[in-house]
Amino acid sequence: MALHDTNAATGIARQPSHIFKNNRSCDQSGSVPVTTRRRIVHLHGNTYHHDRQEPDSPKCGSSGPEPLEEFLDAKIPTSKSLPGISFDPKALKRRYVEERDKRLREAKTLGGLDQFQLVETNGPFADYLQDPWADRAFNRAPVTEDLDVLILGGGYSAQIVASKLLMRGVSNFKLVDKAGDFGGTWYWNRFPGAQCDIESYIYMPLLEETGYMPTEKYARGKELLAHAERLGRHYGLYPKALFQTEVQSMHWNEQELLWTIKTNKNDKIRAKFVIPCAGPLHRPKLPGIPGMDRFKGKAFHSSRWDYDYTGGDSAGTLYRLRDKRVGIIGTGATAVQIVPHLAEWSKELYVFQRTPCSVGVRGNKPTDPAWAESLKPGWQAHRTVNFNNLCNGMPEEQDLINDGWTDLLPDIFGQQNPDLSPDEAAAARQLIDYQKMESVRARVDREIENPRTAESLKHAFNRPNVYLIDTKGKSLNGVDETGVLANGEHYPVDVLVYATGFEHSTSFSHRANLEIYGRNGVSLTEAWKEGPRTMHGWSARNFPNCFFIHNIQATLTPNFIHAASETATQLAYVVSECQSRGIKSIEPLAEAEEAWVNTIVDLATKRLQFLAECTPGYYNNEGEVNLLAARESGYGGGAPAFMKLMSEWRDDGSMKGMELKF
Repeated sequence: MALHDTNAATGIARQPSHIFKNNRSCDQSGSVPVTTRRRIVHLHGNTYHHDRQEPDSPKCGSSGPEPLEEFLDAKIPTSKSLPGISFDPKALKRRYVEERDKRLREAKTLGGLDQFQLVETNGPFADYLQDPWADRAFNRAPVTEDLDVLILGGGYSAQIVASKLLMRGVSNFKLVDKAGDFGGTWYWNRFPGAQCDIESYIYMPLLEETGYMPTEKYARGKELLAHAERLGRHYGLYPKALFQTEVQSMHWNEQELLWTIKTNKNDKIRAKFVIPCAGPLHRPKLPGIPGMDRFKGKAFHSSRWDYDYTGGDSAGTLYRLRDKRVGIIGTGATAVQIVPHLAEWSKELYVFQRTPCSVGVRGNKPTDPAWAESLKPGWQAHRTVNFNNLCNGMPEEQDLINDGWTDLLPDIFGQQNPDLSPDEAAAARQLIDYQKMESVRARVDREIENPRTAESLKHAFNRPNVYLIDTKGKSLNGVDETGVLANGEHYPVDVLVYATGFEHSTSFSHRANLEIYGRNGVSLTEAWKEGPRTMHGWSARNFPNCFFIHNIQATLTPNFIHAASETATQLAYVVSECQSRGIKSIEPLAEAEEAWVNTIVDLATKRLQFLAECTPGYYNNEGEVNLLAARESGYGGGAPAFMKLMSEWRDDGSMKGMELKF
């Protein structure tokens, strides 16, 4: 779920044939659509399903969601049972299910992930992986290093790991990243309008340690990137960084109990521990649209924005598009932020939509200096925990964040009753959702009827140069030399922007673009061919001293940086304890790993029906809900419970569940 400014969300578009018209906008929580009295483009969709309804669990590999009528009758209360609700919940749910079914039919026809094409380093779209920000003339001599730790990555997660290691006295480490500087997600994603959807006071790490205060509640891309550079300077990480360097493979040496690392710079690196921090938002994903390679105009992925062509920067002012016809493919969180800028500067803008998206009010505001001065030491950690607890339905005396996340999620997860059946629990959560929607709906109607508010909202789709092309859940027909084919019509464009997201449900090795070879030369791809196998998400058997930072079989929380920080604390503890105790290698015992994988699957299967009911996306393996999807899930017991489990594991001090070699 992402919260976005309303000027990126809704509006009136000049509509040729095949453009979808509807009367729905979205509430602040991004949960369900709200009817307004204006002709507004329909952009509601996937995030409705974040209420995590948990009906009866299907078996792994079940055929999918139950029939529409049975689903509606069993799970949706009627308007008569919902006092104060001025619409028919069953009819509303029908709209969501129908939207899902459009995509399911398309996904089954094309084959889940097969509807996309992977961007390979030696493939026809290899240029989409190039770094537009790096110094093309950069070169360096190969290095020879014997390290305690090699950190793969240069984003916030990698920097947090580095800071935690330094705090524990571990300084013999290097960071390797293919990018030209620190930043990770924010290094690559510099598209116009880039902005975080988690409050910057809890998303931007190590604020107290660096003495920095964000300028506004939801920081923009340029500030987020600058903070990564600030962390690099503050912790002395620049001399420890090998930029514009890709790790191609890592091999475990069982005799010497260390890793040998191969890079594209012919470096000779050996490390006792390796920590891949390959984030989820860096390797572009492209749609499998026929003819993409035939297009003669300019084309690029949103994460490799070409400002030489468009002009401007991440703040906008795309002045070189004044005489250009622009097409943008995708209407997800990225496109929602880009579209207002393209609408303002393009001669014509065509927004190609397959699945409507959810859009809510961000409610951004500048940081109040008086409030910042009033904060006491430890404020960031306290605020972060407050947000995490509220999002997981745990009691807090005060909502310190007070945004769409903490407005909706506590109501859903706070209404837990162990005496309810799964169907009754699902219905109760939907009841909460409808009641929440009605309260927001009234507020939105008042705002839309306020002439001053309506005048101040610069709706991108109100512009006469903007066209929304809705394909009703189907893929585009194709791309040719001069434009895009959709719904049987041809739309000529000079430039195509692919706001189509990133690899998520592919193998870890493909997403990270490296292969990891563990004991006996077995690759991680081979070991995980039937799904990931770890203990607590961070350690895998037969891959000693290799520690992961990701959500897989670990924790899930809206604030990814909080989860990464907790994992970094765990990894820094393990590395420092291994050094102080003379432990040469550490990996899970077979039975401990098996028990954890079973725990993940058992908890995940309770949500398989929920996942099957969502429109295809990276949350549900593009509609292919099966055992593999269950094994790729996060810990289903909630983020606070997982973090408590890790803390207790460290407090125990025995490295429980681990095989140790001295």
